Amino acid sequence: QAQLVESGGGVVQAGGSLRLSCAASGSFFTIHVMAWFRQAPGKERELVASINLGGSTNYLDSVKGRFTISRENAKNTVYLQMNSLKPEDTAVYYCYCRERALEVWGQGTLVSVSS
Repeated sequence: QAQLVESGGGVVQAGGSLRLSCAASGSFFTIHVMAWFRQAPGKERELVASINLGGSTNYLDSVKGRFTISRENAKNTVYLQMNSLKPEDTAVYYCYCRERALEVWGQGTLVSVSS
């Protein structure tokens, strides 16, 4: 059974950094898309960053220049390096992986940025 295990969330002051990790295991063979979404209280879930098998990336405008997504294909792991964090980055961050028709979500990890 495919599953994602996230780590790295926590509480940080504005201007600080955090690194999220997400390890995929189970039924995956070649993960085409790995991504991070986030959902703040009272808001819809939004795509923060994605990376495909070839390494092409896509970012939410508000995180460009501050966040970096990367992946280690041999470990089926995706990372999100978050720098210069702002209070508006506070949310539950979810890992997402897609391999053909198989889509899997992580359980979410809380990132809280204090001003």
